[in-house]
Amino acid sequence: MSPPVLFFVLGALAAAARSDLAVPETVAKGLSLYLMAAIGLKGGVEVSRAGIDGQLGLALLAGVVLSFSIPFLVAPVLRRFGRLDRVNAGAVAAHYGSVSVVTFVTANQIYAGSGFLAAGFMVAVLAAMETPAILSGLIIARREGGGRLFEPRLLHEVAFNGSVVLLLGSFAIGMLLGEDGYQPILPLFTTGFTGVLCLFLLDMGLIAMRRLMQTRALTVRLAMLGVVFPLVNGTLGVVAGVLVGLDAPSVAVLGVLAASASYIAVPAAMRLSLPQADAGLYLAMSLGVTFPFNIVLGIPLFRGLAEALTPLMGAA
Repeated sequence: MSPPVLFFVLGALAAAARSDLAVPETVAKGLSLYLMAAIGLKGGVEVSRAGIDGQLGLALLAGVVLSFSIPFLVAPVLRRFGRLDRVNAGAVAAHYGSVSVVTFVTANQIYAGSGFLAAGFMVAVLAAMETPAILSGLIIARREGGGRLFEPRLLHEVAFNGSVVLLLGSFAIGMLLGEDGYQPILPLFTTGFTGVLCLFLLDMGLIAMRRLMQTRALTVRLAMLGVVFPLVNGTLGVVAGVLVGLDAPSVAVLGVLAASASYIAVPAAMRLSLPQADAGLYLAMSLGVTFPFNIVLGIPLFRGLAEALTPLMGAA
């Protein structure tokens, strides 16, 4: 019942009713830039306050391993149960290994609203998890092909993707500023954050529902996988977070990251490297099925799982 989730539901219902409600593309892009800059800054400030330690390194390692390995877990299921060819299986698998910035932002905001605060360095884990899955997806798609795996244009697209640059850049700025330096811009990037997130999720609700209504490539089998994958991947993320010793809120956020599916960085890379893959298919699964599931059900589910497992590990 949080405001961001309700605005997402409003957008989905408006699209289902075929309303002409729309957020202009330039406005939506501005909202996404604001959100990424805000989470990067706040994460950097938190790391500056708490300091860099071994826990950050373990969290980064867990995130990178999850991002790289998840595509190899989901691709065989996509091929056998989902009945996809190798190229489309690799493209879809890359989306599920990578992460959704908006899902991360929404989870952080909902958790923080009830005092369930994750470590600030989790934004660095988010940035680290965006790209390994792209390489995994390409390996899967090209294992039997003759194309080059590492193309200069592709590597540039991955390394300098706008979301990656803005997240890491604002994270570095936040670390340099520290708490005192952040105070002058705090009203812009902290006070107004929830309102901007509500408008952005309104747009995401519109897009997700319209994508579902338009695509014909999304079968019942694939729609089922769009729910099963976040459940399994998110559970793996929670377990990984518990094993590396993160606190319960950070464990929950790592679970949300593992459960999420990219619809920004990975589609851009797939358009360049695998143009023959069905964009309508992988966007329908990641944005039309998995994203709504995580926003409405996944975020509270992985919090509950984290709160249940973290004390058990501490007792052990």
